[in-house]
Amino acid sequence: MSAAHSPRTVLVTGGARSGKSLHAERLVAASSRDPVYVATCAAFDAEMSARIARHREQRGEGWTTIEEPRDIAAVIGREAGPARAVLVDCLTLWLSNLLFAEADIPAETDRLADALRSAAGPVVLVTNEVGSGIVPENALARRFRDEQGRLNRHIAQIADAVVLVAAGLPLVLKPAPAQPEIRL
Repeated sequence: MSAAHSPRTVLVTGGARSGKSLHAERLVAASSRDPVYVATCAAFDAEMSARIARHREQRGEGWTTIEEPRDIAAVIGREAGPARAVLVDCLTLWLSNLLFAEADIPAETDRLADALRSAAGPVVLVTNEVGSGIVPENALARRFRDEQGRLNRHIAQIADAVVLVAAGLPLVLKPAPAQPEIRL
C-alpha cells in the first residue's frame, strides 16, 4: 500500500504458501505501531507446532501474540488502537474453529464486521482463497468452501483495501487501480 493511502482495514488473501502472511506481517511492521498478532490456530500436533514456531521466528521480537481461536471480534475491539496495529492470521482457521464448534457463522461474521467497522486502529486480516480448485467430494468440505467464499466476500466488501498475494507478489484489488472501462 502506498503512503498516500492508509487503509484502516486490510484483507490479504491468496493460496497456500503464497506469501500472504509474510505480506500482512510486513504491512503491520511498516505501520510504526506496536504490532499485535492474533493467532486463530491451535497446535493440535507436532507439525502444526513447528509451523507456529516458524511463524513466531519469522515475525521476530516485538510482537504481542494473542491466541484466540474464536472470539476475534472481542480481541480486535480490545487491542486495535491509534498506537497498535492488529494482524489476524487467519480467517480460514477461525472459520474452521466456528464450523467444528457448530457456531452461528453468519452471526459471528456480522460480529467481526462490526468490530472492524468500529476498530480504533488498523487491522490486517489474512485469509485463504479456497474456491479456485476442484469441487470437494464431501458435504463438509463443500460447506466449508462455500462459507469461506461468503466470509471472504463479506470482509472484502467492508475492508478499505484488499490484496491478493500470488507467488509472493501482492496485487492490490481494492482500492481498484485506475483501469479503462471494459465494454462489449
